[in-house]
Amino acid sequence: MSESTTTTKPTVRFKQIASGNGRKPGQQATLIGLGLNKVGKVRELEDTPSVRGMLRKVHHLVKVED
Repeated sequence: MSESTTTTKPTVRFKQIASGNGRKPGQQATLIGLGLNKVGKVRELEDTPSVRGMLRKVHHLVKVED
């Protein structure tokens, strides 16, 4: 049988601090891809290179919380 392991994957927690309105369409799409659509919304996603790249693209609109 398969052994149940409880390895927790690292996550990154971030909060939207500015609106995507008036930004380039790619930045608005990135916010939606991260699950952000309103100022003040907080998300926690798995810490992967793709998520880090998306956060880098909209770094001026989000705040990474530790």
